Amino acid sequence: MEHDAAMATQRVRQLRVVVEAEDYDEAVRFFRDVLGMSEEVAYAEGGDDRVVILDAGRATLEIGTPAHITEVDRVEGSTVSSPRIRLAFEVDDAHEATAELAVAGGDVVGEPVMTPWRSVNSRLTAPAGLQITLFQETESVAERTGREGVDTDGG
Repeated sequence: MEHDAAMATQRVRQLRVVVEAEDYDEAVRFFRDVLGMSEEVAYAEGGDDRVVILDAGRATLEIGTPAHITEVDRVEGSTVSSPRIRLAFEVDDAHEATAELAVAGGDVVGEPVMTPWRSVNSRLTAPAGLQITLFQETESVAERTGREGVDTDGG
């Protein structure tokens, strides 16, 4: 119940990740046109001053210890270590989305794999110097709550 009370007083209404992209057009194509994030708004102030805001659905901030991040790298079969910030996108079909992004210029550094927390995850490097995880949930939070190692009460 404490979590519900905190949600009622939550001040943050949106998480927006801001990325500087040397190849703006390629990054927009990859994330908007291939990954399928819809465009909310775009601004062009003239010359090279452009920005697009893409809808990523529900946003969360995942904070993990260095040991956890290393374990995720291992479980996802990544051939490169995670940077301090890695983006993760929930998709309906991780295998299909991984293949599409690979054709569109993403570099697969971890093929889709079933993780211990019952999601199918893959890892790619993407335009704008980003490393991303694609994940496909295979069960609900309620289904996974009783499993060893799952803690949903903040402790």
